[in-house]
Amino acid sequence: MKARIPHIPTKWIWLTAIILVVGIGWMTYSLWVPATMARVEQMVAAFRSSGSGEADAHTEEADPHAGHDHGSHAGHDEATSLELSAQGRRNIGLTPEMLRPIELETFRRSITVPAVVVERPGRTRVQVSTPMTGVITHVHAVQGEAVEPGTLLFQIRLTHEDLVQAQTDFLRTLGELDVEQREITRLQNVTQSGAVAGKVLLDRQYARDKLAAVLQAQREALRLHGLSENQVDQIAQERRLLRELQIFAPSIDDHGEDELQLTGNSVRPVAYSQNVADGDDPQSAHTGPLILQDLDVHKGQSVNAGETLCILKDYDELFIEGMAFEQDIGQLRRASEQGWAVDAIFEQPGAGSQIVEGLEIAYLANQVDTESRTLHFYVRLPNEVTKDRRAEGNRYVEWKYLPGQRFQLRVPVDEWPEQIVLPIDAVSREGAEYYVFQENGDHFDRVPVHVKYRDQYSAVVANDGSLYPGDVVARRGAHQMQMALKNKAGGGVDPHAGHNH
Repeated sequence: MKARIPHIPTKWIWLTAIILVVGIGWMTYSLWVPATMARVEQMVAAFRSSGSGEADAHTEEADPHAGHDHGSHAGHDEATSLELSAQGRRNIGLTPEMLRPIELETFRRSITVPAVVVERPGRTRVQVSTPMTGVITHVHAVQGEAVEPGTLLFQIRLTHEDLVQAQTDFLRTLGELDVEQREITRLQNVTQSGAVAGKVLLDRQYARDKLAAVLQAQREALRLHGLSENQVDQIAQERRLLRELQIFAPSIDDHGEDELQLTGNSVRPVAYSQNVADGDDPQSAHTGPLILQDLDVHKGQSVNAGETLCILKDYDELFIEGMAFEQDIGQLRRASEQGWAVDAIFEQPGAGSQIVEGLEIAYLANQVDTESRTLHFYVRLPNEVTKDRRAEGNRYVEWKYLPGQRFQLRVPVDEWPEQIVLPIDAVSREGAEYYVFQENGDHFDRVPVHVKYRDQYSAVVANDGSLYPGDVVARRGAHQMQMALKNKAGGGVDPHAGHNH
């Protein structure tokens, strides 16, 4: 019987053949690979020389540098790419702060309204007056200097006839009450022995109670004259008339009665007062000095009760009074309801605009001004000291913001989240096109973008793929860079390109 040959599947035959070919190729690698690579390079070179010879000839005629390696220029479109020197970057203000990656942020569309810095009603202005008639014996302050609450301002010798008579009656009643009390003490001992009837002691006790009631009434009368409780107690203890007052700078937040004190307490002239932060004046928690203004009295001057001695100004916090037009009132109310922060813009001659950001709307007026047809609203403005010096023993302070300064308030009226927001100087316009300049190595590439919204300060660029978060763009100087590109291309320069009219 003939032996049967087993059937081998075709796939195993092919698999074995592939393994044999790969093995042979690997063992003979050094024999055939170099020759093959050399042959491929020859074919590619022959193809390039035959297909582009004519084009190369024309290119060499037009541009002697064509076809050469430009190093850092490789990969850039020369028509839309610009290289700036370090001096050029500084000339247009491209500091590291102006070369930052793009971040998505919330943009608030705003309106701009005129405004002026004003005092806070009832807080900025402090009027110092005398509660009693008298003659000024000492003035411990000079106009224009800075004083801390609790420092001595004036000393006054009291001459008010009613006050002198009220103090005299008060001391007389005190003396009579003392005599009556001693008589009652004596009668109590005699009555116990039976030598004096008890009715006599009772009459004396009634008389004592009447004097105590009169004394209480006289005490209240002295309070009405302007004396403090401590001063009245001082008169009762020392049995001396109050002859002179020391008037101290009042505190803005603390309204104690020690602003008027008796002579005999320690006198501390304003010129030598220490700052509250040193812990020497526990009466006041005020954070800034008061400015002494309108000092209209002098030593030896006679003053009547209630007469103003000086005016103190507290500039630690002020208001910015904005004037919104009638068509903006609805948007202004929405900004106030949403609690959106307001920016104040202060135009400085020769130094551009100074922007104070993140201010809070305090309140809106409840009526429209009949003359200007505007609604006034008020924004809190924290102040700061710019200069603090001493001259001839006096302290002088200069505040950064002062009443009367003109501002513009930028009030948000709408909110757009997740936007690409750039300064207006980062965008250049030419005809219908807007461009920004993206940093690419040592170059800036001009990138066309769609501007969804712009005002005099910012531009909102559409997030459509032209730019991505993380791209570094020039945040100023776009107009100058656009002009440099046109000069580089040999075109005429449009002097109005990039400007907003």
